[in-house]
Amino acid sequence: MIDRTELLGVATELSLSPDVVEKDYVLGWLLAGIYAHPELAGTLVFKGGTCLKKCYFETYRFSEDLDFTLTVPTSLNESFLRKAFGEVAEWIYDAVGIEIAVDAMRFDIYQNRRGKESCQGRIYYNGPLRRTATSLPRVKLDLTADELIVLTPVDRPVGHPYSDTPSEGIFARCYPYVELMGEKIRALGERTRPRDLYDVISLYRNDQYRPEADELLEVLRKKCEYKNIAIPTVGALSSGLDELRHDWDAMLGHQLPSLPPFDSFWSALPVVLTWLMTGAIGLHPTALPVAPGERLFNPALGSFRTAGVARASHLEIIRFAASNRLCVDLRYGGEVRRIEPYSLRRTTDGNILLYAIRSHDGELRSYRTDRIQGAQATNQTFVPRFSIELTPSGGGAISPVVRTSTPRAPYRSSTRRTPGTTYIYQCPYCSKKFRRNKPSSRLNQHKTGYGSSCSGRTGYLIDTIY
Repeated sequence: MIDRTELLGVATELSLSPDVVEKDYVLGWLLAGIYAHPELAGTLVFKGGTCLKKCYFETYRFSEDLDFTLTVPTSLNESFLRKAFGEVAEWIYDAVGIEIAVDAMRFDIYQNRRGKESCQGRIYYNGPLRRTATSLPRVKLDLTADELIVLTPVDRPVGHPYSDTPSEGIFARCYPYVELMGEKIRALGERTRPRDLYDVISLYRNDQYRPEADELLEVLRKKCEYKNIAIPTVGALSSGLDELRHDWDAMLGHQLPSLPPFDSFWSALPVVLTWLMTGAIGLHPTALPVAPGERLFNPALGSFRTAGVARASHLEIIRFAASNRLCVDLRYGGEVRRIEPYSLRRTTDGNILLYAIRSHDGELRSYRTDRIQGAQATNQTFVPRFSIELTPSGGGAISPVVRTSTPRAPYRSSTRRTPGTTYIYQCPYCSKKFRRNKPSSRLNQHKTGYGSSCSGRTGYLIDTIY
């Protein structure tokens, strides 16, 4: 498990609450445990906003729930789910030391509006921020068998930009991209919530991965027919406009470093729905010209820190702002300049340049990233004059991961436990270090280096020696 210092550092970099970042961290390991479980891996298909964040677009809104469709309806059973997720909890503790309160887990089976069974689960955890037993945060699970899966699920890598990412990676079985987009448009028509509007517009704006309109429309038609609802139109959605506007900040503000104005998303909806029905995209801005010797630079989230890039946290904020069409207040050369961010380019001499337009005069400028002194996403929107190359996926095509033929290790044997491995834990109170041959963060009362006694009960994993 990462230590508190790393988590607080990520929260500061992304301008988010530590609670939100801690939940994102725990979600990654929950997905790892589910994918490693021999029964759950073949039963649960990941979907929803958290799937978009964890498996497709790294610079995206943070989410709080895990939504799954069950391909085996008989798995929607409280005793099965309690047993299976109890095993997931044990696997996660063995792997990284995150404690899940197994006795407090809840799986409530209920009938949805269609009279079909669904389940809402609650999983309480104790992560890097370390809580008391009476104040544990939770992850909500939404499980349903009442869902039409149109396309074949795919295995995708899970974004987990933390230092304890397994060398083999984390994966999840999830909806293909086009089906996720169809599901989001269907959800917008059925319940008209701010997060669905945000997701629909954000997915459309990522033109590099935008599906063919007719392919998406076919998926959407099947999903709407299954739920017996009409394909959404602007007119039908306008009846919920006041509620959407009212709930915009309350439902999305804590999930984003900077909340875009509601009108910038609502006004884009007619364009999206027109494209969906006609395939007409309209005017599309061209890419910025590339200078001789320059090449596009857009690594994955967290890779800025390991790619020898100075001011990594500033660049992650800039990429978020670009994806959401927000101007950035850039501190550069001792001054603050408001810019429209477009692209990162690496030059032949190794420098990385941020290409942007100055908001006040419309002039194209480049800024050396190692000289950026600060960056803050604003609430001022802009209409792109060039195509935005700072994509939220950090480059790379949206394509499924092919499973290798290598058999999965027995579930109860953690992939992180290796013969001869030494785990080094540190007490958060006195900083004393402990070497273990098994991953266990529990500490007994111990002496400090000054002869006094420390009662710290839980240590943080700070190193692993293989």
